[in-house]
Amino acid sequence: MQTEEEIVALERAALVRWCDGDPSGFLEICAPDVVYFDPFTEQRLDGLDALTRYYEAIRGKVRAERFEIINPLVQCCGELAVLTFNFVSYGGNENALRWNCTEAYCRTIGQWRIVQTHWSFTEGGKR
Repeated sequence: MQTEEEIVALERAALVRWCDGDPSGFLEICAPDVVYFDPFTEQRLDGLDALTRYYEAIRGKVRAERFEIINPLVQCCGELAVLTFNFVSYGGNENALRWNCTEAYCRTIGQWRIVQTHWSFTEGGKR
């Protein structure tokens, strides 16, 4: 499998679980030294332990009936790959949340792991 396809597949599988209330799909593909930003954190979260605590507090609370990964782009440089995409999640009554996402993956011991995550709302992201 090409690197680009592999990384998008990892992300998609984690998002399927995320939209069903299970953050473990992301926790399983994060590196121990992952750093994380999203609109609901006041500051960067450092490390898998901090991210796990954050995700456990919202386990089962995040749901989406369906989602779209729009225009994914993977840029590779050796053992580092950066995935950027727009994400749209749909809840009841087709209410949509629109996001920008950047994930930096690093290949360690033959496996791609997320080392940096940044989620932000797109302009007018909450609709």
